[in-house]
Amino acid sequence: MDVPLWFALLVVGVLGVKLIRPPWWLIAVLLLGGYLLADSLLAPVIDTAVK
Repeated sequence: MDVPLWFALLVVGVLGVKLIRPPWWLIAVLLLGGYLLADSLLAPVIDTAVK
């Protein structure tokens, strides 16, 4: 069974929000920070660290 990555992340995110119940501002900061880091000069460094 092949599950798209975006769907798996969505399911994990929804379950995490329902089970852990973090504040919404924390979710927004993490999403915005991840989006901004992915398009920054640090992206190649993060990419090599993740791989």
